[in-house]
Amino acid sequence: MARTDAIERRIVARGDVRIEVLAQGRGRLVVLLPSLGRASEDFDHLAARLAAAGYRALRPAPRGIGASSGPMTGITLHDLARDVAAVIEAEGGGPAIVAGHAFGNWVARTTAADRPDLVRAVVLLAAAHRNYPQAVRDQLTKCLDLSAPRDERLAALRQVFFAPDNDPTGWLEGWHPEVARAQRTAGAATPTEEWWSAGAAPILDVQAREDAFAPHAGSGKLRAELGERVTIAVIPGAGHALLPEQPEAVADAVLGYLARL
Repeated sequence: MARTDAIERRIVARGDVRIEVLAQGRGRLVVLLPSLGRASEDFDHLAARLAAAGYRALRPAPRGIGASSGPMTGITLHDLARDVAAVIEAEGGGPAIVAGHAFGNWVARTTAADRPDLVRAVVLLAAAHRNYPQAVRDQLTKCLDLSAPRDERLAALRQVFFAPDNDPTGWLEGWHPEVARAQRTAGAATPTEEWWSAGAAPILDVQAREDAFAPHAGSGKLRAELGERVTIAVIPGAGHALLPEQPEAVADAVLGYLARL
């Protein structure tokens, strides 16, 4: 009998796209999509908690990371959502809970909007507000610049990704700048109104209280816009990175919501 915590690696093919998927656990599908230019390993802790709780955690690697490949130019968020849909279909069609961290939530919402038949609910992890300061965007670019001095990158990580008392050192690594550029371009090529509402799916909005991309003063904005299908969970002591800062609190919030669906 297979261990539920064992990690399987498989390739899902769709045309000229190949998506590497890390899968573990048995049960209802939960798809985990990482942040801008980052890999599926950011979800190591959450995936393990999901598998232990009786879910099947699927972590598709974005195009250009690991064994995943596909066109990186001339694409939109809809193309990236089709990658996610192919992964869900390869697992029997779900419907799945699709969770996205930071940029990953854009892809999660697009998947829900484009393929409501495959998505039971959407989990937003540290989702940015519609508008955030250009200075924050510039500091993100510095985080992605692997040629920049270590101290400058650490300062940028502290400013835009981590709460004041948290150590950002672990996030000096794990960035894929070429992937981030392609993802940014895909996001810019997709009108926000095509994905922002995540179709009509129920939404868990997991907010980091110290998130530079989503100041806590605006914590009720998405619920005010989309109504009661949005449930809010606020994680203290976390910034935009969220996952490495408060892994247990994030897992508790997600598992508690899934148990109520």
